[in-house]
Amino acid sequence: MPVVSILLLLALWQAAAMIVGGRLLPGPPVVAHALLREAESGALFHHMGVTLLRVLAAFALAMSIGVGIGLPMGRSPVLDRLFGPWLVFFLNLPALVVIVLAYVWFGLTEAAAIGAVAINKIPNTVVLVRAGARAIDEGLVDMARVYRLSPADRLRHVLVPQLTPTIAAAARSGLALIWKIVLVVELLGRSDGVGFQINLLFQTFDVAGILAYTIAFVAVVQLLEYGVLQPAERHCQRWRRMPADA
Repeated sequence: MPVVSILLLLALWQAAAMIVGGRLLPGPPVVAHALLREAESGALFHHMGVTLLRVLAAFALAMSIGVGIGLPMGRSPVLDRLFGPWLVFFLNLPALVVIVLAYVWFGLTEAAAIGAVAINKIPNTVVLVRAGARAIDEGLVDMARVYRLSPADRLRHVLVPQLTPTIAAAARSGLALIWKIVLVVELLGRSDGVGFQINLLFQTFDVAGILAYTIAFVAVVQLLEYGVLQPAERHCQRWRRMPADA
């Protein structure tokens, strides 16, 4: 079924290219040729690799900080009331403002670029994790207290398993958001990466090249989804599928 869906999408794309015109919207064969051209020159793998490293670094930073903040905010009404207004402020802070200020304050450095991307993603992670923490089964928490589980064991065996769907949702939305922001960061202040390359292609009106890089990176994100995120989520939720007498 996924193959049929992809073929249908390619057919619609080709039909739209024939209607609009190949210059404004190149068809799949033209984009495939551009993709092959960039791959043969080595530019595709270089820029994709650099961008992917930035995405993974910002993703790891945003997820670890977001979970670390969202969990206590969801479990503590005091912390939630105290830092809730901060969260609303950062949620509504434009990504472009964060990127520009990071470059102005810290220079056009790799750390500033990754930090700006992470800052833009952290509030979204906090919101999702906070909501998941509020929905945790209090009966299981009370049972953990009765059996005198240590805080570490309580976190590992009671809290984290129930938060897995929420963390997985935050990870998926995080990848989608982070790689888009990374492209803006690269366009504004980096000398390599997919965003930098798309900027160069835009200046020459190479629409096929722009689509080639876009499709290549979307394919990589899909591989991460099906090869990493989904298996990890199934592994963390294996306890839900265990029989009651196991």
